[in-house]
Amino acid sequence: MTLTEWATVVTAAGSILGGGGWFVGRATVRAAKATAAATEAAARANAAPAQQAADLAVLQATVRRVDEENGSLRGRVFRLEALVRAFSWTVDELYRWARDPVDKPPEPHDLVKEYNRTGA
Repeated sequence: MTLTEWATVVTAAGSILGGGGWFVGRATVRAAKATAAATEAAARANAAPAQQAADLAVLQATVRRVDEENGSLRGRVFRLEALVRAFSWTVDELYRWARDPVDKPPEPHDLVKEYNRTGA
């Protein structure tokens, strides 16, 4: 074979191998992208239960706190309603006594006395 023939064979082989290298390179990049996507999806799938557990813990803590606050508020509202009824009763008794002032004025309701003593 002559030098020109060898050059032609080497050039043809280089083109074939170079083109093949290009295809192999593209396939490698695509495989790497697919592997990265699969790894990311697996990480998301593995992290989902942990995130749900964390979200549930936050929700449970919030529900406990709101329940405690609601219990406290219910107690305060109940106390306020009782105090309003006691003041209303006392005012009604004083009104009746003022219309017909016989003897001394009536004593205030016990809750009114306590409120006047403690302010609470």
